[in-house]
Order: sequence, then structure tokens, then C-alpha cells
Amino acid sequence: MTPREALEYLWTLARCDPAALDRLDIAGSDPGLPSVHRIGALAAASIGAAGLAAAQCFRLRGGREQRVGIDVRRALAAFRSEHHLLVDGGPPPLLRHPVTSFFETRDGRWIQLHANFPHHLQGILAVLGCGGEREAVAAAIRGWEGEALDRVLADAGLCAALLRAPREWAALAQAEAIAGLPLFEIERIGDAPPEAPGRGAPLRPLAGTRVLDLTRIIAGPVAGRTLAQHGADVLLVNGPHLPNVAPLVIDNGRGKRSATLDLRDEAAREQLRALAREADVFLQAYRPGALDARGFGPEALARLRPGIVYVSICAYGHRGPWAQRRGFDSLVQTASGIVWDESCAAAGERPAGSPPFDAPQALPCQALDHATGYLAAFGAMVALARRATEGGSWHVRLSLAQTGRWLQSMGQVADGRRAPEVGADDLTDCLTTLDSPFGRLRVVAPAERLESTPPFHARPPVPVGTDAPRWDA
Repeated sequence: MTPREALEYLWTLARCDPAALDRLDIAGSDPGLPSVHRIGALAAASIGAAGLAAAQCFRLRGGREQRVGIDVRRALAAFRSEHHLLVDGGPPPLLRHPVTSFFETRDGRWIQLHANFPHHLQGILAVLGCGGEREAVAAAIRGWEGEALDRVLADAGLCAALLRAPREWAALAQAEAIAGLPLFEIERIGDAPPEAPGRGAPLRPLAGTRVLDLTRIIAGPVAGRTLAQHGADVLLVNGPHLPNVAPLVIDNGRGKRSATLDLRDEAAREQLRALAREADVFLQAYRPGALDARGFGPEALARLRPGIVYVSICAYGHRGPWAQRRGFDSLVQTASGIVWDESCAAAGERPAGSPPFDAPQALPCQALDHATGYLAAFGAMVALARRATEGGSWHVRLSLAQTGRWLQSMGQVADGRRAPEVGADDLTDCLTTLDSPFGRLRVVAPAERLESTPPFHARPPVPVGTDAPRWDA
């Protein structure tokens, strides 16, 4: 699948105006990074579709038609934005805890742990009965069968994934559940009169559009950051007790204000309800049903604020036995066979009877996270456009596993692992600098090109909780 074919698939799946594709310029091809998967097509299609949807929102507000451009090289730079971040000329704090890694089990399987949050790390160590040094964890895991440890950690609500081949994943009930879902869903969930995508003069596609962003880490924050770069007023709302990853707060906080509300408290929930009554988009990435218990499910928000666009992102999909399983991009890659195929390709030909690879190899970027984030922004803008013409409240639903399944369906690139690595020195035209409360930042600029309303972030990132939980006047 080429980048254009992938983007046209997205545009058609979302039932968007096919004439807009005549105003799209797309360049480049895979492999743009060392991978057998077509992550260049995934990147260019998801980012390009979001840019094209922004142009459509601008036109619906009375703005002029404009050309939209995307190329694979710039899109892949955006897919690795957190890796290219510098703070005052130096690297930010580490993204990963040393225990977030692959470990070999007693039966020769591999399991990946995700331990970047302290409570996840402590839970894993309690199950394993060992200290927090990587060597101690490795020794403890060598005493476990792979499937047994995967099941015990999942049942404990912890973050891990057994490395599976694509065929092994396809035999699981969760893979079957995901196969029954489209790549994304955009469903009408309530009635409301037609309403424009934003407020005030149409200087930018989403100017005056209010977005409540209740997300952390990468996928959801990338969606909010994307809406911000097209002019939306994005208010990030985190729980003051919830952990974050410092470089991701910086990279994905561009364009947003940041407040905290503890939704365990009724007064805070009332504050969030007040914000939601004036919002256009409600973006959340909790596990399916988690916010329903607090009164912030999609149907409740549609009653509270008719015309809301509610966006839900999760790891393994909203159906199937793994719907409540905690997950991250790297774990979904591992569980679903993506890492298996990358590892086999990196190992090349092996002697008969030997393991297919010596050590696991993941994708060269968090492609499922970034793609799902851009697709969420795309879905939100498509829903805003439908609201403008049809009215209604809308629910956009996506998952990392559905995005991963689409990537796997694109086919593979022969010898893709031999593609050269790309560093910051190769991407100087994709990088920009800005001042922030964190210091002088080097960041990846928005990848899409809009000839009349070029995307940019009007605000620098700020520390979590910098702002009051209220909308700007």
C-alpha cells in the first residue's frame, strides 16, 4: 500500500468529500526508517488526512479552499518527535525505566514489561518477588513460563505482553474481536442543531473550537496537540495524583494550557461538567467504561452538551476479553506479532532448528501511538464537519490494536530493515526551536503543509497544572 492509497482509504472510510483529494500533494515512499512495516505510509496517511480534514473545516467556516501537502520524510520525523526533543541543548530525562524491556522466560519465550510508572513497577516486582534491578528482574522471570506470567500480570492489572507470532495472535479471541471492528468509528450518539466547527472569524481551521484533553503519554496527547496546531483552544486536564513522563509532557504539551482536577472529588467533577458544557471536543484515553463510572461517558456528555464530539482511545479495542487490559504502544506491538516480524527480518536466514531470532526488535518509533493520535484528531475534525452540516453529537472510537492491524494489512517492505537510520542532523528542516518554562526547546515542527493556514502552536508547553481549569474568555 502506497502513502496515497493509505490516505485515500482513510478519506473514503470517513465518508469525506472525494473532491478534496484533488487538492492533496503527497510524496515519498517506504522504507523511510529501518522497518519491514510500511510505517512511512502509516505516518503520511494519518498526518495528511488530519491536515486535509483541517482544510475542510476551514472551508466550512467560509475560508478559501487550499492545497494540503505531506511527505513521508517529514511525517516520520513527526512520528519520532519525542526522540528529537532537546531542552537547553541537551536531552530531556529518560523516557523509559530500565525494567521496561524484553525478558526471556523459562520456556524460551519473551515477555515485555512496561514499568515507566512507579505503581506499575512496584506491582510487577511484587508479582516477581524480587528487587528493582534489571538483573534481578531477569533472573526472576527465568523462573516463569511465558504464558503463565503474561496471564498473572494481566490479571493483576499490570502492563506486560508476551511476544507472539502473528499467527498465534490471530488465534486469540481478542484478535478476532478487533478483526470485527473497522479502523475507526464515527457514530452519531445524539441530536443537536448544526453548529460551526469554531467561533469568531475563520482565521484558522479550528479557531474558537474548545477541546478538553483528558489524556497522557502519546496517542491522546498527540491528538490534542494536532487540534491545537490548527487553532483549537486545548485545555489539558490531568489528575494531580496521576504520573506522567516528563519529555512527553513537554513534547505533547505544545499549544495547550494545562490544569488539574481530581475526579475522585465531586467538586472537581462539577468543575469538569461546567467545562464540558462549553466544550466542542472531549478527548479521553482511559480504559473503556472508566469515565462512565464518574458520569463522563459519551452518552452522558451528549446529554450534558448536545453537539459534543467525544473521542475515545484505548489499547486493545472496546470489544473482546482484553478490552479492560492495560496497554501501551510497545505492548500492542509485542502481543500482535509486529515485533515478531521485525525480529525475524532483523535476524535474516537462520540455521534449521534454531530460534527465529536471538532478541526481539521493535518498530523504530511508537508508530501505533502516533498514528492513533493523528487518526483521533482526523476523526474529531470529520465529526465537527458533520456537526456543521448535519447537527448531532458524535462519538469517535479508536484503539492502538486497530491501528496495528491496519499497519499489518499494508504488506511488508522487502529488506526494509536495511534502510539507513535517520538522525536529527538529517532533519534540520523539520526541526524548530521555541522558548518555554522548561527552557529553550528543539522540537519537530508540524509535518503537514496547508497553503493558506499553515499549522503552528501558539503556546509553548507548560508544567502540569500551570493553569486554572477554565476556558479563556
